[in-house]
Amino acid sequence: MTAEIETEPLIKRPAPPHPLREFWYYFSDNPGAVGGLFAILVIILLALFADQVTAQSPIEIHTDAFLRPPFWEDGGSLQFPLGTDPIGRDMFSRLVHGTRFSLLIGSMVVSISLAAGISLGLIAGFARGAVEILIMRLMDIMLTMPSLLLAIVIVAILGPGLTNAMLAVSVVALPQYVRITRAAVLTELTKEYVTASRTNGASVLRLMFLTVLPNCLAPLIVQATLGFSTAIIDAAALGFLGLGAQPPTPEWGTMLADTREFMQRAWWVVTFPGLAILITVMAFNLMGDGLRDALDPKLKR
Repeated sequence: MTAEIETEPLIKRPAPPHPLREFWYYFSDNPGAVGGLFAILVIILLALFADQVTAQSPIEIHTDAFLRPPFWEDGGSLQFPLGTDPIGRDMFSRLVHGTRFSLLIGSMVVSISLAAGISLGLIAGFARGAVEILIMRLMDIMLTMPSLLLAIVIVAILGPGLTNAMLAVSVVALPQYVRITRAAVLTELTKEYVTASRTNGASVLRLMFLTVLPNCLAPLIVQATLGFSTAIIDAAALGFLGLGAQPPTPEWGTMLADTREFMQRAWWVVTFPGLAILITVMAFNLMGDGLRDALDPKLKR
């Protein structure tokens, strides 16, 4: 008589959550990050459809409407819902079109500084020795100078203008990306998968860009999001000093510079551009905090 062997049914383990679903779980756990993302989407839509949203041209001068107040105050009208500036240009139209320049500035600055910072950080992390010391000491020297002062010096050399202002802010933001990339590369180089790739004969460029770099992107994405808001502030500061975008460009910093002498007479000409900068910067900072919570394993609960 043979004994019957009872076998337990196989227990199916639940499939791991999809990476995007897991990311959204941790990101949406931060209400501020979700609010920042919503605000950024609204800003992007305003930039894309600025011509359809506004009825007036941002550079058209209305000689019969100097310093017209917003529509809810005496003397205001719905033709100029947020009033006009000292030479009769529609404030609402200039603010909405200004979102294009702010997003352009942030995108260009982050793209340039991120690309250059990743390249220098990878070189410093892989080359070591004299090359690493030269790159990192140069970054330390740049960090010793106030960022706005360094940007002013660069623009003073290149000349005022929106393009030169973006280049100056890109140079100022460069050390952060270099340091983050180098630190992440040094951490990844000690791991076994890198040793295995080297043993299999992977070239240095393959190790840099296909093996190590993808595992260093999380902190760089967070820094890029936070750097977006910093770029907007620095560009607005240069515009306020007359070194950034030049009139009649509807850039928020330039708008503040053109109207600061009317601050006491017409509060709206400085309040609305300042609020636009505040809301945009806060939105990117809040979203950056949410990305950090979602992408950093140490912060996941």
